Amino acid sequence: MDTVKGCETNVKIANDVVGKIAAIAALEVEGVSAMGSNITTELLGKVGMKNIVKNVKVDVLNNEVTIDIVITVEYGHNLPSTSQKVQARVKQAVENMTGLTVSDVNVRVAGISLSKEH
Repeated sequence: MDTVKGCETNVKIANDVVGKIAAIAALEVEGVSAMGSNITTELLGKVGMKNIVKNVKVDVLNNEVTIDIVITVEYGHNLPSTSQKVQARVKQAVENMTGLTVSDVNVRVAGISLSKEH
């Protein structure tokens, strides 16, 4: 919290903003092909990036954040390893960008995507 000439400045971050940060961070992990299942991804692709947070649930309580995220993993990538990388990347991104403490990142793998070569 910043203090300016005796006035306190409070910054409130919407859950959707935290969700968007988490979704983008998850998509940066090698092996993650999309947010949600393949069907959800196709539908969201038609309506645009603004609905990317549909596959992220954010709960904030006393500056602690719990994040539930749903991903699709590319075929051939190790699911536990990819999920752990997503957890670490999401935690780092949200904490760095918001200053909030991330207590949990729960990852659910909803599908496997096949690349054109498979």
